[in-house]
Amino acid sequence: MSTHNDDDNSISICANCGKEGSDVANTCNKCNSVKYCNAACKKKHRHKHKKECERKVAELHDEALFKQPQPDEDCPICFLCMPHLHSGRVYKACCGKIICQGCVYAADVRDKKSASLCPFCRTPAPDSQKEVIERYKVRMELNDAISMSDFGGFYAQGLHGLPQNYAKAFELWHRAEELGNMAAYNNLGVTYGAGRGVEVDEKKEKHYFELAAMSGSVMARHNLGVDEMQTGNMDRALKHWIIAVEGGFKRSVGSIKRLYSNGHATKDDYANALQAYQAHLNEIKSLQRDEAAAYNADWNYY
Repeated sequence: MSTHNDDDNSISICANCGKEGSDVANTCNKCNSVKYCNAACKKKHRHKHKKECERKVAELHDEALFKQPQPDEDCPICFLCMPHLHSGRVYKACCGKIICQGCVYAADVRDKKSASLCPFCRTPAPDSQKEVIERYKVRMELNDAISMSDFGGFYAQGLHGLPQNYAKAFELWHRAEELGNMAAYNNLGVTYGAGRGVEVDEKKEKHYFELAAMSGSVMARHNLGVDEMQTGNMDRALKHWIIAVEGGFKRSVGSIKRLYSNGHATKDDYANALQAYQAHLNEIKSLQRDEAAAYNADWNYY
């Protein structure tokens, strides 16, 4: 169905028979771009609409896929942009906050006698694996998606005294992904790609990597670019890597450099990638984060 305006009044037109009417309820449930006056017209027009529908669905998918994701929340203590690397941030199950390692390090330096206190809520650090588990369980009861995703990781790797159990890991990751958790999307993509506890499923792998990328995962975004490059879709690979670079993913800078060296990207593409990466570093940089990285190389944030 199409619409046109006549004296500011929108008139609906059935895509099959051309009948006009304002009470048209039957819409293509895939592309949502055409409507019909009844179910019979919808069914009759299906074969004519199929190719246009597939094209429209693909366009809508790409529009969502390549849209710049919303940035992570800032660190709740220093209010600076959060580093994308997990080594540059830490989740605190006591209060459910994610804090940058710079602020964790600064709190340790400031409170040498109480370095085990949470920098945000000042709760003492857990002194046993049992206490770690209990704190995560409390957060999960509050529908904390991060705790669910992390707890799934504990089961997948057999951490904190838990037995390795991929079934329970999958259950928790699916609960977390229903709440829109980026890490859970990524974990599911990795698991389906590697066949860890499940059959290898490339379609599900790509599906979850796309959800992770749209949620802001630069690692998933980079991996999607690699997949596109391997299938010869250099333009799509470049799009993914540019978004990953803008999110601070250094490896994507190197990938764009190789595209440029092989003639699949322009000099401006590579120059823009370098500038975007430097802009991200400037945005997340702080003295205490530099000091934290110098103190412990495992806390690198870029």
